[in-house]
Amino acid sequence: MEAPPVTMMPVTGGTINMMEYLLQGSVLDQSLESLLHRLRGLCDNMEPETFLDHEMVFLLKGQQASPFVLRARRSMDKTGTPWHLRYLGQPEMGDKNRHALVRNCVDIATSENLTDFLMEMGFRMDHEFVAKGHVFRKGIMKIVVYKIFRILVPGNTDSIEPLSLSYLVELSVVAPAGQDIVSDDMRNFAEQLKPLVHLEKIDPKRLM
Repeated sequence: MEAPPVTMMPVTGGTINMMEYLLQGSVLDQSLESLLHRLRGLCDNMEPETFLDHEMVFLLKGQQASPFVLRARRSMDKTGTPWHLRYLGQPEMGDKNRHALVRNCVDIATSENLTDFLMEMGFRMDHEFVAKGHVFRKGIMKIVVYKIFRILVPGNTDSIEPLSLSYLVELSVVAPAGQDIVSDDMRNFAEQLKPLVHLEKIDPKRLM
C-alpha cells in the first residue's frame, strides 16, 4: 500500500511530467531500531523527520474497467499544513534493466475542503488509514519507514489499531520522465540496507 508522507512541493507555472521511482520492503517491529540506526549512518539527516498522517482513498467509477483513484492526505501533528491531493499512475514494469518500479506522480497542495470537493465531483471514499513514521533523505532519494493503522470507527482518527506487526519501508525518487539512471543509485543504496531489509521492485497487481 502506497502511503508516503505529506510533501511540501511548490506549485509553479507550466507542467512537468514527473515520475516516481520506487522500491519497497518491510521490517518487523523488533528490527525497527536496527534499521533506523543504519539509516542515521547512511543518510544526510541523522535525525529523521517524523510524520503522523491521515489518508483517504477516493474512487470514481466510469466507463473504464478500473476506477480512477485519488488520495487525499492531511498531517495530524503539524497544524497549518495544507491538505495534499495525490495521483499515482499505473506502474511501468516492463523494462528489465530498470531497477525500480516507475509510475506517473502528481502531488499538489490544496485547501482544507478537498474531501468535500471530491465528493461533489462524484468520488466516493473507498478506505482510510493513519500512517505514522520517519523520513530520511539521501540526496534526491527519500526513505520512508512507517506503520499503517486501521481506523476502527470511520472518520475517528483517535480510534486506531496497528494493521500488522511490521513497518513498511519505501525508497523513492521523484524526477522528470526519462531519468531512469536514478534507479541505479537506488539499487546501490538498497544494497547497503541488507540484510536488515530487502527493498524490491514490487508490482502492486500481484498483491491483489
